[in-house]
This record gives sequence, C-alpha cells and structure tokens, in this order.
Amino acid sequence: MADHLDLHTVGDLLHHYPRRYAERGELTRLSDLPLDEHVTVVAQVADARVHTFNGGRGRRLEVTITDGSGRLQLVFFGKGVHKPRTELQPGTRAMFAGKVSVFNRKRQLAHPEFKALGAGSGTEAVEAFANQLLPLYPACKQMESWQIQQAVDTVLGPAGHEESALAGLIDPLPESLREGRGLATLPEALRKVHRPGTKADIATARDRLKWDEAFVLQVALARRRQADAQLPAAPRKPAPDGLLTAFDARLPFTLTEGQRKVSEEIFADLATDHPMHRLLQGEVGSGKTMVALRAMLGVVDAGGQAAMLAPTEVLAQQHHRSITEMMGELAEGGMLGGAEQGTKVVLLTGSMGAAARRQALLDLVTGEAGIVIGTHALIEDKVQFHDLGLVVVDEQHRFGVEQRDALRSKGKQPPHLLVMTATPIPRTVAMTVFGDLETSVLDQLPSGRSPIASHVVPAKDKPHFLTRAWERVREEVAAGHQGYVVCPRIGDEEDESKAAKEKSAEDEAEKRPPLAVVDVAEQLVKGPLSDLRVEVLHGRMQPEAKDEVMRRFAAGEVDVLVATTVIEVGVNVPNATAMVIMDADRFGVSQLHQLRGRVGRGSAAGLCLLVTDMPEGSPARSRLGSVAATLDGFELSRIDLEQRREGDVLGQAQSGVRSSLRVLAVIDDEEVIAAAREEAAAIVAADPELAGYPQLRTALDALLDKERAEFLDKG
Repeated sequence: MADHLDLHTVGDLLHHYPRRYAERGELTRLSDLPLDEHVTVVAQVADARVHTFNGGRGRRLEVTITDGSGRLQLVFFGKGVHKPRTELQPGTRAMFAGKVSVFNRKRQLAHPEFKALGAGSGTEAVEAFANQLLPLYPACKQMESWQIQQAVDTVLGPAGHEESALAGLIDPLPESLREGRGLATLPEALRKVHRPGTKADIATARDRLKWDEAFVLQVALARRRQADAQLPAAPRKPAPDGLLTAFDARLPFTLTEGQRKVSEEIFADLATDHPMHRLLQGEVGSGKTMVALRAMLGVVDAGGQAAMLAPTEVLAQQHHRSITEMMGELAEGGMLGGAEQGTKVVLLTGSMGAAARRQALLDLVTGEAGIVIGTHALIEDKVQFHDLGLVVVDEQHRFGVEQRDALRSKGKQPPHLLVMTATPIPRTVAMTVFGDLETSVLDQLPSGRSPIASHVVPAKDKPHFLTRAWERVREEVAAGHQGYVVCPRIGDEEDESKAAKEKSAEDEAEKRPPLAVVDVAEQLVKGPLSDLRVEVLHGRMQPEAKDEVMRRFAAGEVDVLVATTVIEVGVNVPNATAMVIMDADRFGVSQLHQLRGRVGRGSAAGLCLLVTDMPEGSPARSRLGSVAATLDGFELSRIDLEQRREGDVLGQAQSGVRSSLRVLAVIDDEEVIAAAREEAAAIVAADPELAGYPQLRTALDALLDKERAEFLDKG
C-alpha cells in the first residue's frame, strides 16, 4: 500500500478519498435487467455448481437465481469461489449487486456483491442495502478498492463512533475561518466522505476538504511572496535620456495600450528594492517580446545586465536575430558605427564554436554585453556576469524550476525575474501554479495582425476536403505567400519503434502510426505540391541545417515548410499565411493554438486547416471543433484543462512532482481558490510565522515535504 499508492500513515489513508460512489441502485426485477448497468436484485438461489477447467487447476462457481419474474446466472472464479459456495446454498434468499454482462447470449453477474437475508429480513433491510452509496477508491492491482475500504473501516471503527476515532486529527483551518464560511468540522467531513448516508453528505464533505487543499496551498504561496518581498535587490531605474529613450524614438509604430500598461507595471516593479517576480501572459503575437526588450533596455540603462532564456536553440537564435534587428545600431555598442549609448547583444548556445563562445563569455564578465540571449547553456557554472539585473524566461512551462534557480544565483543580489508564456493560463491555474508571481496579461493584438480562419478537414469521411486543402495551399503560394505543413512525428526508424511502443487506445483503434514529416514531404513533392519548393524541418537535424532552412524560409526561398512542432514557439515569418496540421487530433488544444499562431502574422489573413481521420462525434473531433471555433486562447485553455486532469497542469508540468490535489478541481473551484487566496494573504500578513496557528503550520510542513518545498522555493 505504501509503495503503490503512497499511503504510509493513518492520516494518508483517511485523506485517500473515494474517486466516486457506486449506487447499488433501486431493486430491479430479473426480467427487466438493463445491460452494462449496476443493479441490485433480491432473489432465491435455485442451483449452484462448481465446474473445473485447465485440467482441474481452475474453478468456476455458477449460481442460478430466480425471483419469479426470470432467472439469472451468477459466476465466481478462483479464490472468489469459497465464500459464495458456502453461503449460497439452494433455497437461500439474498440480495445481489453487480454489473450486468452477457456471456454465451445469457445475462449474468460476474463476482456480484451479495448479502444473505435471514428469514426475518423485512423491506427495510433490503432498501438499506439497495440504496447504500459504495465508495470506490483510486486503487491499483496490488490493492483493490474494497481492500482500501476495509482498511478505512478498521480506522473509523463501528458506525456512530467515528468522531472519537478522528478526534486527534490535525485541522489546518482556523476555527474562525471555518465557522465564518459555514464549513463542516474535519471529523464530520471525513466521516461523510468515507461513509456517506446521502449525496448531500458527500457534497458537505467535499466542500470542506476542498477548502483545506486550497487554503494550505495558498498559505504556502502567500508565505513565498512574503519572503520574496524581504529579499534585497538593486532597484533598476532607466536613465532619463539613455538606451530606452533612443530605442523608443526608433520604433516605426506605437505601442498598444496593453503593452504600455504592462510596461508600466514592470518598470514600477524594477524600481523597488526587492526582486520583481512577474508572469507575463500574452496571446501568440501580442507583442510580449517587445515588452520584455524594453524592460531589458531599461535595466541596461540603469547599469545592469539582462539575460533572456529560450527553451530551444532555434528560438534563442530567432530572438537574437529579431532583437538585434529591432535595436539596429543600438545593438552595436562599442563597435564602429554603433550608437554611443548602445550596448552589445550576445548569443550563447550549446552549439557555438569555441572562439565565439569565449568572446561571448568575456563580453558578459566585463559587462561589455548588456543583453545576452541563450538556452539553458547560460546557466552553466562557467558563465559569469558583471552585474545581472534582470532574467527573462520565455515559455516557462518548458523550463525547469531548478534552472530558473541556478540562473538567479548568478546575480550579486537576486535579479528581477520576468516569466513569459504564450500558453494562456486560466486565472485559477495562475493563482495556483504561479501563485508566487504577480500576473500581467496582454490580450490585445498589435494593429496590423490579421484574423486566422480555422477549419476541420475530415480526411477519412470526406477525402475531397483534403484535396481542396492542398489546392488552398497552392493558391496562397500563387498569391506570393508561404505555408507550413505540421506532422506529429519525424519518421525515422528510431522514432517508429518508440511510436509502436507507445500506442494509446485511440492509436490501436486506428491501427496506424501518426503521420511523419519525412513521408508526408515525399508524398507532397510527388503529388499535390509537386511544382512548389518544399523543405523539411525537425528537431533531429543539426542546428546549422535547421537554421539554414529557417533562414531560407524567412527569406522567401522556400514555399512550404513540412515540420514537426519545432516551429510551435516563436517562429516569426509574416509572409506565411497557410498552415495544414496533419493528424491534428494527436496534438493538445493549447499546442494547436500555439501552432496556429505562426500564420497571419502579417497584413494578409491566415488560414489553418486541421486534418483528422477521427469520426464525427468522437471527443477528438469535438476538441478540434473547439479550436476551429475560437481564437481566444484563454477560452481554449479552459477547454483544454477541462479535458485533462489538473494534476498534469499542476504537478508534472511544473516540477515533476506529483500533484497534491485530491478534491480541488482547478477550473470548477475558482471561487474557493480566490477566497482561499484572500484568507491566506490576510493571515500571513498578520502573522507571517503562523505562530498563532500551530495546526496550520503542521499541515503546511506536510504539504511542503522536501520535493514540493524545493519546487516552491525555486518558483
């Protein structure tokens, strides 16, 4: 139990809540039994026989029961034969509960629960058995749900005496908060969650237990924010007529209202003497890079250095290219032709040559380079800064917490931190996952960006739609534009063996591996796009080769790029207007939204075609329908979250630590989370050490076991 379900103590067991509850259901007549449903019947045993099979090694007990309206067969196997064999003698009247299945064209119950009824059993006993709510626990092969239920029953003791068994529990909710919110006591909640008499009991229990989770987590985050506010940092105020002013004067366009507002929030944070911790979320193409660059220039103005971290080399190179282009001669500080208030912008990645790398490291340590852009190679021990003032992390969800921490330790004092993400995060998740960061949102697209039309192409149901899709790509190219074709896989042997091992149920149903870049490109060149310039791009190419293909695509020398999701983040080619995503059902909602954001980046309208073989009415098709129906990333992130478990978002996605949430649903419980955040902030502000809340402290220590504490510390 300890190893498989991570249950080590009685407390762990009591907080291992039922996943759902089976209702034995109203009593059903044998003649009316519905297939595949849980039923409860009262009937008499007509016949019971044991059959052997496998040369006498296997045993099967078949019991026939009747209630006057019809007959039904029960079947028990293996060790499960003993109890029913002794208790279900012919003539015995009993209640049976189970799921109706068909075997050899006859209805049967396999391994039903049963309870023999004595001669005096009246209708009350029958009703009580039939209407009881049965807790079903998250279980594993080594520990079935009913065994967990037995263990819980042992701890809770006889019915009616649970309160005494639960008396010594640690209750994290302060009494005043619990009473003010009208929540059940912890013993009552635990009794009702494990032994509910009614559905209302379950609701009462869950309301209380959700509060525990939300509140303890928000207290942990509130204490992080409090501790961060105590850290020293050098205030970075831009010089009045420095680099930032010169840069703004060069801009060929005006900033959007949103960009101005977010910039003000950031500059206000940078001017304080404790480190900024801000999350900047913005739709694909909302101009986050521009906001981040202005913040970096402001810090350079104030005598510090700024580092920007990208998740991949392609993206780091791209950021470097676009930032040096935006800055022009301001990015050539100290060089001939460079502006006098300029600075050096250096790139640092793992695949750089030794000489270029040495020069970049030298520019950083002397302070010659005000801005450095790189991958996690920036975090290596060898990299030393002259005075690191600001760290910008792009696409945080691809970037481990440990890495952020390592970079933070590079400054003489903790540097300011700006985290950017183009994956819109619902407010509640932001409050829960990034609860120690202040949040800024850019939800306005810069002028000149075009809307993107999205359509689902059901290739299997309507093959002519796919033919039309390729015609659309040719029309875009004929009009002087370019296109992407995205595939889920690269398509070399190593890849295929892996794909074969990782077949999901949907793959099994389709009996074909996901489409691959290499194969699709070949088919397109031979078939529908034969006279166009088609190139491939994927993650296993050498960095130089990747960069060369991207450069030629950006320069308009390639018409159609067939790629994997390496283009998902940050690739900016305004002339690309069409995207065809093959096997679109194999991508997540947020990922499709990210990919789609690569087109329509210029003045011409974008087109995104989601190709799928999935049948109409399947969950995958409805998911694609959602993506096609809206361009609002925040709306899509809600849909995405509702379809995935929050654990993916909270636990693994952020820290590799298992999600600790048991009853709290991040999307549905927005009010609870927001209220818990307020209560937590008030308590921590009044009593940062929680001296007056010993039980809350204990609960906090339990939540912040070593792994999660590290995760939050490094957040």
